[in-house]
Amino acid sequence: MDPNQSVQENYANPKTCFFHVLFKAAALAFYILSALFIDNFVIIFVMTVLLAALDFWVVKNVSGRILVGLRWWNEINDLGESVWRFECLDQESLARMNKKDSWLFWWTLYLTAVAWAVLGIFSLIRFQADYLLVIGVCLTLSIANIVGFTKCRKDAKKQIQAFAQQTIASRVTSTIQSAFSVV
Repeated sequence: MDPNQSVQENYANPKTCFFHVLFKAAALAFYILSALFIDNFVIIFVMTVLLAALDFWVVKNVSGRILVGLRWWNEINDLGESVWRFECLDQESLARMNKKDSWLFWWTLYLTAVAWAVLGIFSLIRFQADYLLVIGVCLTLSIANIVGFTKCRKDAKKQIQAFAQQTIASRVTSTIQSAFSVV
């Protein structure tokens, strides 16, 4: 590592990045390699879905917070309606987020879903309906994170814009009030 290299050029959270990628790769690798070594579909199903569920949890609750400053969840309110909840860091903290961490987070999120979709197409071509079930569960978990974090990012942008507009409006109002109070 070059000591003259800027901190921004490196990952700010290398351990989080590692585990973010590890769980995705573990689920995909186990699914792909298990066909070579394991003949029991139940074991393949359980282990692959378990690894995909661990990936879902790690992304949703750990790496999303650390790498991009976002977190989401879905609740059922008293009326039985589904309500999305979003958390994001404040504007200053979001501006300081490492670009490489963010890039890794979003690209691996999307590429994992694409990989599961491609594996699904191969299973469909090979008429392996049982393996489509495994892929369907894994793809659903990947897409749930994509949808959740995309909505969260849009909500965070709305909050930042509303805060900026409110700040500008209050500054203009205070400037006008101070100008008239001098007279």
